[in-house]
Amino acid sequence: MPNDGPPAFEDVGYTPLAVEEHSQPLVLNQVLTEAQKRIARYQFLSLCLSLFLIGWNDGSIGPLLHRIQEHYNVNYASASYIFVMACTGAVVGGVINMPLDQRFGLGRMLVIGSLLQVVVFAAQAMALPFPLFVITFAVGGIGIAIQDAQGNGFIATVKHDGELKMGFLQAAYGLGALASPLSATQFAQMTHWSFHYLVSLALSILNTVVLARVFRFRTQDECLVEAGETLPEESSEEVGYKQILQLKAVHLLAIFLILYIGVEVTIGGWVVTFIRVIRGGGPSSGYVASGFFGGLTAGRVLLIWVNQKIGEVNAIWVYTVLALLFQLTVWLVPSIVLNTIAICFIGVLLGPMYPIVMRHSARIIPRHLVTGSIGWIAAAGAVGSALLPFFTGRLANTYGIQSLQPFLAVMMVIMGGIWGLVPKKSLPGQE
Repeated sequence: MPNDGPPAFEDVGYTPLAVEEHSQPLVLNQVLTEAQKRIARYQFLSLCLSLFLIGWNDGSIGPLLHRIQEHYNVNYASASYIFVMACTGAVVGGVINMPLDQRFGLGRMLVIGSLLQVVVFAAQAMALPFPLFVITFAVGGIGIAIQDAQGNGFIATVKHDGELKMGFLQAAYGLGALASPLSATQFAQMTHWSFHYLVSLALSILNTVVLARVFRFRTQDECLVEAGETLPEESSEEVGYKQILQLKAVHLLAIFLILYIGVEVTIGGWVVTFIRVIRGGGPSSGYVASGFFGGLTAGRVLLIWVNQKIGEVNAIWVYTVLALLFQLTVWLVPSIVLNTIAICFIGVLLGPMYPIVMRHSARIIPRHLVTGSIGWIAAAGAVGSALLPFFTGRLANTYGIQSLQPFLAVMMVIMGGIWGLVPKKSLPGQE
């Protein structure tokens, strides 16, 4: 990062006091100054680092899981508590995000979330006794949920290149999920396997310093004004979960994300087993999951122009139908090569959906409820990441792993049906 860092409010003609006392809508010049562009760039890149680290965390568990079982001498059932605790932490983080946000604001919340990761990675590097090791994933889940909600909520309200930034922000997550196995796989073969978390610790410390330096513990509105964004008139309505839970759109978006993230994690977690058991793949079958996550990352960037061309609402429909067709290919065509290609394309098509949902949420939910709502919706997605893979395992125990493909196909159909119920009309001033 350049030494001069982002300029203060005074450098761009604003003061925190002016933001707090402004009772009328702030209408800013649509042509950004160089200082505003620089601030917006720093803000965006720092949030990309935050999402990269979240992806890094999520991508580390799989390569280390077998080594963790060996080290602690635990079975699959016991090891699965890692996912349960991570999911629990994510839900807790999503629920507490809004009340804490009202008290501390964007800048402080981002640093709090990052600091929780610092503590967790330091503890995990010490390979604590198994019960304590598992609990660290719950604490980490809280930190991840806070950063995820704050980062997505902030970019979702950005007007200047907001759609492009949201796509790249989610691609940063995918890049982290792709990069971390390169480290985790190597450490999994070493005596001190937990030293992988020292790499994670270094990254989390860097993340904390960058977030503190760029956002300077300021509120979301102060940071938006610094970057030249237009702020609508503040609502005098009370902000709380009672107001959020009264919104039909919030519940529908939450259900959609439960299914979407559940499908995403189920494919990433179980498709390798399907390829090996049903299609007769060898040890290299693990690269199929890498292809899926690679497609997920690529889709969030490469399909931005498609989203703009056909509209984000229509894009979800198109991607869902095409993903379902490729899913049927994996189910019905007994070819490892064709199945692998189809799985990669499913990743590409699923990739853009998450950033689209985040952006759409900011358009159909009152602005003063956006951050809290996104936290709630993201927490619901975390439930899906544990729920659907769990159901897959239960089905596989009863009917065999071949039940994976029809289960995924049904979930995709239901996912499309839920999207049909989500309100599509933007609120005034949020187009």
